[in-house]
Order: sequence, then C-alpha cells, then structure tokens
Amino acid sequence: MDEMILETERLVLRKLEQSDFREACKLLQDPEVMYAYEGAFSDQEVQVWLDKMFRRYENDGFALWAVVEKGSGELIGQCGITYQEYNGGWVPEVGYLFRKEFWHKGFATEAAIACKEYAFQVLDFDDVYSIIRDSNVASQNVARRNGMSEVDILIKYYRGVEMPHIVFRASRKNI
Repeated sequence: MDEMILETERLVLRKLEQSDFREACKLLQDPEVMYAYEGAFSDQEVQVWLDKMFRRYENDGFALWAVVEKGSGELIGQCGITYQEYNGGWVPEVGYLFRKEFWHKGFATEAAIACKEYAFQVLDFDDVYSIIRDSNVASQNVARRNGMSEVDILIKYYRGVEMPHIVFRASRKNI
C-alpha cells in the first residue's frame, strides 16, 4: 500500500497517483456519479482533475485522497479536504465522490468522518465545510451524519450552468 493518510475500520485513504488513472475514470466518467458536475468527464478532464489533486498535495499538503476498500483492495472513491471559495475567502471542505456500486453502504460517511477528524486534529482547522449541490440529497445526508449543519446557500457556475449549493459546517468546538 502506498503512502497511507488515514485508516478506518473498512477503508484506507492514500494519495492519488498517476497509476490510478483508470480507476479514476471508473468514477469520474460515470454520468450518474458526476451529475452534480453536469456530466461525465473525458479522459483529458480526468487527467486535469488528477493533476489538480497532485498540485494540491504539493501546495496545501492535502486534497482528495484515493479511498481503498480494505477487503478487496479496490479503489472505490475519493474523499479528502480541499480549499473552496466561500464568503470572499477560502475554507477547508470535506469532499467525497464514490463509485455507484459502493453507494448506500456507509463508505462515504465513514471516510468523511475520518477526514473531518483529520482536519481538526492534524490540520488544526477550527471549522470544516461541505458545499453540496442542492439536488444532491445523498451527499447532504452524509454531511449531516458527519455532524454538519446547514449554514448558507450559494450559487456556483459549472459548465455554464447555475447551480445552487447548500453550505454545511462543522466546528471543532461542537465535537
């Protein structure tokens, strides 16, 4: 196993690598998984996504990580912490994307909780956010199970589409 960042009961989170390209395609090229991004990614867009994560590892020390299911060793999704623009500044966001066949098994919640704890305990953030498209009820439910509360609504523009997003926040003082 490559450089492990986090471990939970069923999952290992590690840095994404270029060799994960095909596995990333399984996730980022699925139109159902990517509906919140207005559609599946091309091979080129998957590479741009990976390159962005690699830059974030280098610049921020964190980003979305590969989520590997311990039992199978399979890369089932991505979860981690990225800076997102909010309220005129940059905030740490717990984000998650999982392959469709691993939905509704508690993996996203398990990984998101571990990332929130990492953000508080290792990265020393006082607050963490999840900014989720208003139509993505499943991800909103993960945020709630992660101890987050709705604090705002904002509009994001992606691929020329106006998308309302709900801003969720968890504070270290509330844990």
